[in-house]
Amino acid sequence: MKAASAEDHGSHALGVVGRRDELLLLPSDRSAMSTPQSPEIGNSIVAAGLRTNYHDLGQGFPVLLIHGSGPGVSAYANWRLVMPELGKDRRVIAPDMAGFGFTDRPADAIYNMDNWVTQAIGLIDALDLAQVDLVGNSFGGALSLALAIRHPKRVRRLVLMGAAGVKFELTPALDAVWGYTPSFVNMRKVMDWFAYDRNLVSDELAQLRYEASNRPGFQESYAAMFPAPRQRWVDALASSDEDIRKLPHETLIIHGREDQVLPLSNSIQLSQLILRSQLHVYGRCGHWTQIEHTRRFAQLVGNFLAEADAAS
Repeated sequence: MKAASAEDHGSHALGVVGRRDELLLLPSDRSAMSTPQSPEIGNSIVAAGLRTNYHDLGQGFPVLLIHGSGPGVSAYANWRLVMPELGKDRRVIAPDMAGFGFTDRPADAIYNMDNWVTQAIGLIDALDLAQVDLVGNSFGGALSLALAIRHPKRVRRLVLMGAAGVKFELTPALDAVWGYTPSFVNMRKVMDWFAYDRNLVSDELAQLRYEASNRPGFQESYAAMFPAPRQRWVDALASSDEDIRKLPHETLIIHGREDQVLPLSNSIQLSQLILRSQLHVYGRCGHWTQIEHTRRFAQLVGNFLAEADAAS
């Protein structure tokens, strides 16, 4: 794998799975890490030349969910609690972006914003979709911003959750996440950065996510994305203020007040830059808004997207 230069690069932080009343685990998770029937494996399609793993459920106007960039992350790990809720009223599509999950990892792959945007547009084209709503988590927020800026007519509405995409000072938490090397101890430390409620993070979950991060090829591609010094990757993810100001889309911005990975100031800045935006801040919430407040998150996003359904 090739590491991109700071000039080429663009990349978040993580999403992991969970729910309090299930200790973040479903029965299938206990074998999912080692069996080919893993729920993380969905459909397969060639998007801009890259065979891409993606999940596709529900009917209605399509919404594309773009995951974060933590170790061992996949679309399913990031969005599994939200997908069935949003899928009640719309078509939900959640791909593994290049370098993550079960999408192919070519030996000569270069991970940068240009290539991630190309893959996302390639997926939209391959599925024969004229336009989608976009929901981006952290790294996925930066990617969603870049896609909407470069291809504004392909996006109907935009949701940015704990998003990167503006310049900010690298946080200790994000430095630790991007600098992760596989071990149970390191995964446990990384996961402790994400949740406001530490009861969401169990040793069993940390073990499962460590095993996910240690699958063949996963760490090699992950390490290629974020070599130190890492401030350059924060900057490479950022779109210009001028371009963000030009966005015409209705935009919902969501952030956890206690987020240690990406600062709340990111979302405040985005809300000031995007004319047609609204900002929703969850108290007692870290970087896992879609996990720590699953039902509220799904309802908020669903209502926001439904406004556009009603107008069409």
